[in-house]
Amino acid sequence: MDQVNVEAWIGRSLSDVGEIDLTMAAKLHATLGRAEASPPRTGDLLPPLWHWSAFVPMTHTEHLGPDGHPGPGALLPPLGLPRRMWAGGALRFHAPIRVGDILHRHTAVQSIDTKTTASGPMALVTLDHRIVGPRGLLAIEERQDIVYLPMPDSFTPSKKRPMPAEPVERLDMSPTLLFRFSAVTFNAHRIHYDQDYAQSVEKYPGLVVHGPLQAALLMRHAVETRQRPPSYFDFRAVHPLFAATALDICTTEEDGVLSLFTGQNGHQGMRASAMWEDTQ
Repeated sequence: MDQVNVEAWIGRSLSDVGEIDLTMAAKLHATLGRAEASPPRTGDLLPPLWHWSAFVPMTHTEHLGPDGHPGPGALLPPLGLPRRMWAGGALRFHAPIRVGDILHRHTAVQSIDTKTTASGPMALVTLDHRIVGPRGLLAIEERQDIVYLPMPDSFTPSKKRPMPAEPVERLDMSPTLLFRFSAVTFNAHRIHYDQDYAQSVEKYPGLVVHGPLQAALLMRHAVETRQRPPSYFDFRAVHPLFAATALDICTTEEDGVLSLFTGQNGHQGMRASAMWEDTQ
């Protein structure tokens, strides 16, 4: 890992402005919505997590790294670890967001944790986001966890964890879906659409299903289960999942907390928790 004064990066911040307009809402619906439903119109409530497409990396193509990610910049430090993944996060929803709302986001580096594990060096960068709606009301508080690792010599995933229940939904993870999700989130990371790169450089068996895509599908299931969006949602990737293999969703519930899991071939890919105001 490059020697960098990580403490100097903690607290760095930036602000940006975003919006999910009618056209983007239609694209998100075509990617994440149910085929039998109609896309939301201007003024309609925005499904939770769709706000991610309001704040996408606008780095010029010439300034992207060989993996498709933006390089280190004003916010993220140069850690010398080329493999980068969105590992998880947590969100509290305070006020609704509607299609067409102008949103203001303030992002700050909350922490940078560097360590050496049995597999080698790693770093975990945690960002805090505060998203404010058009009437100045705090809409979302969000924590984003980004993990940095060295480029591997071979595919060495974490230990598989069994799914805790029978699947309640099975979804096709086609390369087309992965491409569309990359497009609506302006995510150029090549592991999601360039199979040769994913296999030869990052040593995955195939195209990798996005962590945020899995989170969005779990959120959709949570909303449909209770017929209303949760007030709190967290998620964590535990094992990579791949295109061309069906993704299963299963759930368990205890003390009013809905736990949700994605998986393939009987093992977990992501685990999430959803809570509603009357269960917190």
